[in-house]
Amino acid sequence: MTSKSCCLILLLFTWNTAAYGPNQRAQKKGDIILGGLFPIHFGVAAKDQDLKSRPESVECIRYNFRGFRWLQAMIFAIEEINSSPTLLPNMTLGYRIFDTCNTVSKALEATLSFVAQNKIDSLNLDEFCNCSEHIPSTIAVVGATGSGISTAVANLLGLFYIPQVSYASSSRLLSNKNQFKSFLRTIPNDEHQATAMADIIEYFRWNWVGTIAADDDYGRPGIEKFREEAEERDICIDFSELISQYSDEEEIQQVVEVIQNSTARVIVVFSSGPDLEPLIKEIVRRNITGKIWLASEAWASSSLIAMPEFFRVIGSTIGFALKAGQIPGFREFLQKVHPKKSTNNGFAKEFWEETFNCYLPDGSKNSPASTSFHKGHEEGLGAGNGTSAFRPRCTGDENITSVETPYMDYTHLRISYNVYLAVYSIAHALQDIYTCTPGKGLFTNGSCADIKKVEAWQVLKHLRHLNFTNNMGEQVDFDEFGDLVGNYSIINWHLSPEDGSVVFEEVGHYNVYAKKGERLFINENKILWGGFSKEVPFSNCSRDCLPGTRKGIIEGEPTCCFECVDCPDGEYSDETDASACDKCPEDYWSNENHTSCIPKQIEFLAWTEPFGIALTLFAVLGIFLTSFVLGVFTKFRNTPIVKATNRELSYLLLFSLLCCFSSSLFFIGEPQNWTCRLRQPAFGISFVLCISCILVKTNRVLLVFEAKIPTSLHRKWWGLNLQFLLVFLCTFVQIVICVIWLYTAPPSSYRNHELEDEIIFITCHEGSLMALGFLIGYTCLLAAICFFFAFKSRKLPENFNEAKFITFSMLIFFIVWISFIPAYASTYGKFVSAVEVIAILAASFGLLACIFFNKVYIILFKPSRNTIEEVRCSTAAHAFKVAARATLRRSNVSRKRSNSLGGSTGSTPSSSISSKSNHEDPFPLPACAERQRQQQRGCKQKVSFGSGTVTLSLSFEEPQKNAMANRNAKRRNSLEAQNSDDSLMRHRALLPLQ
Repeated sequence: MTSKSCCLILLLFTWNTAAYGPNQRAQKKGDIILGGLFPIHFGVAAKDQDLKSRPESVECIRYNFRGFRWLQAMIFAIEEINSSPTLLPNMTLGYRIFDTCNTVSKALEATLSFVAQNKIDSLNLDEFCNCSEHIPSTIAVVGATGSGISTAVANLLGLFYIPQVSYASSSRLLSNKNQFKSFLRTIPNDEHQATAMADIIEYFRWNWVGTIAADDDYGRPGIEKFREEAEERDICIDFSELISQYSDEEEIQQVVEVIQNSTARVIVVFSSGPDLEPLIKEIVRRNITGKIWLASEAWASSSLIAMPEFFRVIGSTIGFALKAGQIPGFREFLQKVHPKKSTNNGFAKEFWEETFNCYLPDGSKNSPASTSFHKGHEEGLGAGNGTSAFRPRCTGDENITSVETPYMDYTHLRISYNVYLAVYSIAHALQDIYTCTPGKGLFTNGSCADIKKVEAWQVLKHLRHLNFTNNMGEQVDFDEFGDLVGNYSIINWHLSPEDGSVVFEEVGHYNVYAKKGERLFINENKILWGGFSKEVPFSNCSRDCLPGTRKGIIEGEPTCCFECVDCPDGEYSDETDASACDKCPEDYWSNENHTSCIPKQIEFLAWTEPFGIALTLFAVLGIFLTSFVLGVFTKFRNTPIVKATNRELSYLLLFSLLCCFSSSLFFIGEPQNWTCRLRQPAFGISFVLCISCILVKTNRVLLVFEAKIPTSLHRKWWGLNLQFLLVFLCTFVQIVICVIWLYTAPPSSYRNHELEDEIIFITCHEGSLMALGFLIGYTCLLAAICFFFAFKSRKLPENFNEAKFITFSMLIFFIVWISFIPAYASTYGKFVSAVEVIAILAASFGLLACIFFNKVYIILFKPSRNTIEEVRCSTAAHAFKVAARATLRRSNVSRKRSNSLGGSTGSTPSSSISSKSNHEDPFPLPACAERQRQQQRGCKQKVSFGSGTVTLSLSFEEPQKNAMANRNAKRRNSLEAQNSDDSLMRHRALLPLQ
């Protein structure tokens, strides 16, 4: 290369460094140079570039004390490393640090300086030029602060694989290694912070929020991630706005109008302090209070925002702060700063002027601007606002500790510690290169880089595989995305009672390493809302739905805007803002408020309820009365009344009534499987046994009295054995029906949930309604046959059977069971059993009362009627009635024949019948003995039947004439018939006593 070319390149380099003179950089020589990018100023002055002359570099304004402290942290770390005997021994680190002025243009201008130096080094000009002031190339850059700035820098540095380690850029976009190949950072990315914000909103049960984001690569991705997390948690966003420190006044006014008109009280802000400051000033001017601000770490502790005059508007701020670190000796280092002593730090002079509001005569500015500064107790952002007023001259003897500025706020070192950690990360990567053993290196064939000729891409390779322990004993290693995973502290803004400044109270933390659901911890007792209140503010589109209700969707509104709808019966909600009501289990029902499920009321015909007690008492009464009648019949078993009622069948009949009354008790109490299978067969068999006894008893007497001449065959046929056999056969049919029923479809206990929602009816499932129909139908069939025979024998002597009473009892039986069918079909639950119990008891009482009470009354209270004579008298009366009917029938037949033949009269045995139709009561019967004597003498006897009274006269005279043989034959036939009737009457009169 020619000398001319060398001079040209040096000229270009000289021009590049001239733009960044001694007062615009912090620079120190070393064997290895690290670059640094820090926001020493908050912005640049607006300047109209009309291009009428050569464009000049814009002026940086508003001094940032925190930015200068971060710069000092890098210098402190480098000097500490240079002093270490173990870390990079015999090697010296240098630095070149520039001010980004919190803008992309200034950051890129500084980055070009790093890149240009590296390109000059790649030309290897030392062979041709004697460059004594040559500075080695920058092998790594620490910075920048804002994510938008770091994105622009990373794109440029990535072209040359120069490693960039940021201490404050948290945008999740920077984790994309395809785009940002050489970017790493010592701050967690915003992915976790956005999730933590959503967790806080969910923790306080807010669901109606607004969002504000800086219009850059920090705010947009952060708020986008928050929206994703909010959607998963059913958090609705009322408005979403973008801001910038360069937004014009009209845009700021529009955003403030949206905030003022919104019903959302919680506002989530992803922004830096400078971008947010214009908006907050306008909100303070309008005095918009009552909002809760959820701050990202970029402005949560910014002294630009955390000012006492802003506190009434943003006093309810909850924000995130990075985990604080410890830097031993850093406090003393900060106190040593002085323009004369810090010869390598070109920013020290301006820092001194801004801190003490004076000017140094040797400064580059002839008329330094007067600024005001602000103080904070956390790592806030401090700023100076230039004015046209002149400052006093600095003496150089000012005491840095006598003035409170954000520079000296080292109580919670967060960003400063990240800077410190970034420098040590690069140093440990260089240490790995320094100590690398050939064959075990990270490069081709295990080779190692030469520490004296190390290049940036080699340092980047070692940074990606870095693993070391920091001064706090924590393991430091970058993941595959170049990130360090860290935790957050949660802070709440308070107003200091001592000096009225804003202090940041730690009220919780967020542990990204913990399981989901256990990451967030908040101590609510430490939180002050608006600086004084302990009550959590309300920020929901709708009021909370209390337990017992659910959220109902309002058409056209976001899901967070809802109406509260009561849970329907059978469903409940035991939490606030339930999205849906839960169904109660099958055996449970919702309580009155629908907040929980309570066991359903269980109903059955219980022994202890009044209705059950009443039915039980009636059943017991029936058992007692039946037992009493049975006792009376047993005691008076040899009396004519008992004998006349077929004593053995009466005992069996009373036993069956006992069974009927007892079977009703199986229908009371909680139904069990065995009671369900026993009660219907017990009822059916008991009633069939009862009616069979009545049927056989009634039919026997009827057949005996209607027989013309009782023979030994009749007596044998109607003996006791055959009577019991018939009762058994009738009952056996019912037993067969029950056995088939129990075998094919046995009844069982059944919990019915369908009749009423909140009641469980425990009933018996009959298994087969057809079988139940056969059982009751067969019983009614026997009752119908019994009713037929009872009605037919209603005029027999009352001592032989109770025809009229049996007829009446059968009528009661039919009325009861015919009424039972519709009642049984129309009732449900426990009343089904009650209806059947009532039917059983009514039918049983009807049979007992009609058949036996009259007999018991005669036996106990009318013993004079319980005699043989009375029984025979009753029998004779019936015999005369029968004879009268027969004689009247024959007389009518004979008269018809005489009229047809024109017959004559003679002296023959004759029967004269005189009758009168009347409606009077029949004549009372004389005593039995008198009637017998009258019958022997052929006396007249009045008997009553039908609707009149008949006087029957039987006479037997000697024949006076023996003519007409045919007349004598007729008389003989008449005598034979009369003798037969008389014999039959005597037999029937003796029958009940045999």
